[in-house]
Amino acid sequence: MKTAENKIDFENSLAPWLGKTIKIVDYYLNEMLKQTGLDLSKEQMIVLKKLHETDGQNQNELAFITLRDKSSLARLLSKMERKKYILRKQDERDKRNNMVYLTVQGRQVFEQAKPVLRELIDTMEQDITIEQKQMMIQILKKIQFNFNQKNS
Repeated sequence: MKTAENKIDFENSLAPWLGKTIKIVDYYLNEMLKQTGLDLSKEQMIVLKKLHETDGQNQNELAFITLRDKSSLARLLSKMERKKYILRKQDERDKRNNMVYLTVQGRQVFEQAKPVLRELIDTMEQDITIEQKQMMIQILKKIQFNFNQKNS
């Protein structure tokens, strides 16, 4: 027999809604990139965006800010190098580190991806007020803070 304190109402918690929403956004973005003919994954686009903001980033720092472990980022960067989107150079100050730079082609691909990002954001935020958006961001930050506190 289930008691009220043993019952977990997972379906009405935030977890499945966050998970499903992320899957929908990822699917929509990947389909849009495919439709535009861009040879680009969501993960590659995130790296291009970070490098577009600040070119010449340390590979380890790039792993941290993209929330990837070092080995998976290294594999991702290798693919991007083969596509000629990025270039890795050994850090002159510390030979153990690689610096990651956008190539001309990487910059062009990112520019071509910007309208896709704009459409994704417009679709996601359609009929959502600025206040609702700000509240959602605050809630998501609180969830992240809760997990960060638990891991501290």
